[in-house]
Amino acid sequence: MVNQELLDILRCPNCVQESEGLLEYYKESWLICQECGRKYPITEDIPVMLLDVGERWQATAKEQLPIPPTREHAQA
Repeated sequence: MVNQELLDILRCPNCVQESEGLLEYYKESWLICQECGRKYPITEDIPVMLLDVGERWQATAKEQLPIPPTREHAQA
Protein backbone atom coordinates (compact mmCIF):
# COMPACT_ATOMS: atom_id res chain seq x y z
CA MET A 1 0.00 0.00 0.00
CA VAL A 2 1.29 3.45 -0.93
CA ASN A 3 1.81 5.93 1.89
CA GLN A 4 -1.02 8.49 2.06
CA GLU A 5 1.44 11.39 2.38
CA LEU A 6 3.02 10.37 -0.92
CA LEU A 7 -0.40 10.06 -2.57
CA ASP A 8 -1.25 13.56 -1.40
CA ILE A 9 1.72 15.12 -3.21
CA LEU A 10 1.92 12.99 -6.37
CA ARG A 11 0.65 14.60 -9.58
CA CYS A 12 0.55 13.58 -13.24
CA PRO A 13 3.94 14.58 -14.67
CA ASN A 14 2.26 15.55 -17.95
CA CYS A 15 -0.46 17.79 -16.55
CA VAL A 16 1.09 19.33 -13.44
CA GLN A 17 2.90 22.03 -15.41
CA GLU A 18 -0.34 23.61 -16.62
CA SER A 19 -2.97 22.37 -14.15
CA GLU A 20 -3.33 20.42 -10.92
CA GLY A 21 -2.70 16.97 -12.43
CA LEU A 22 -4.76 15.27 -9.73
CA LEU A 23 -4.62 11.49 -9.57
CA GLU A 24 -7.23 8.91 -8.64
CA TYR A 25 -5.90 6.05 -6.50
CA TYR A 26 -7.54 3.02 -8.11
CA LYS A 27 -7.74 -0.36 -6.38
CA GLU A 28 -4.40 0.21 -4.65
CA SER A 29 -2.79 -0.64 -8.01
CA TRP A 30 -3.01 2.40 -10.30
CA LEU A 31 -2.86 6.19 -10.29
CA ILE A 32 -5.14 7.66 -12.94
CA CYS A 33 -4.87 11.28 -14.03
CA GLN A 34 -8.26 12.94 -13.77
CA GLU A 35 -7.37 15.32 -16.62
CA CYS A 36 -5.52 13.42 -19.37
CA GLY A 37 -6.43 9.83 -18.47
CA ARG A 38 -2.87 8.53 -18.28
CA LYS A 39 -2.64 5.52 -15.99
CA TYR A 40 0.44 4.87 -13.88
CA PRO A 41 0.91 1.40 -12.36
CA ILE A 42 1.98 0.81 -8.79
CA THR A 43 4.37 -2.12 -8.50
CA GLU A 44 5.72 -3.32 -5.16
CA ASP A 45 4.18 -0.20 -3.55
CA ILE A 46 6.13 2.11 -5.88
CA PRO A 47 4.22 4.34 -8.34
CA VAL A 48 5.79 4.25 -11.82
CA MET A 49 5.31 7.86 -12.92
CA LEU A 50 6.92 7.67 -16.38
CA LEU A 51 5.07 9.44 -19.18
CA ASP A 52 5.55 6.66 -21.71
CA VAL A 53 4.18 4.08 -19.26
CA GLY A 54 1.18 6.30 -18.48
CA GLU A 55 0.53 6.82 -22.19
CA ARG A 56 0.64 3.08 -22.87
CA TRP A 57 -2.40 2.61 -20.63
CA GLN A 58 -4.19 5.86 -21.51
CA ALA A 59 -6.74 4.26 -23.87
CA THR A 60 -7.45 1.33 -21.54
CA ALA A 61 -10.64 1.59 -19.50
CA LYS A 62 -9.82 1.49 -15.80
CA GLU A 63 -12.05 -1.55 -15.40
CA GLN A 64 -9.76 -3.39 -17.86
CA LEU A 65 -6.47 -2.58 -16.10
CA PRO A 66 -4.54 -5.60 -14.78
CA ILE A 67 -4.88 -5.89 -11.01
CA PRO A 68 -2.26 -6.05 -9.67
CA PRO A 69 0.10 -4.68 -12.31
CA THR A 70 3.40 -6.49 -12.67
CA ARG A 71 6.87 -5.15 -13.44
CA GLU A 72 6.18 -6.07 -17.05
CA HIS A 73 3.24 -3.62 -17.07
CA ALA A 74 5.46 -0.86 -15.68
CA GLN A 75 8.35 -1.08 -18.10
CA ALA A 76 8.99 1.78 -20.47
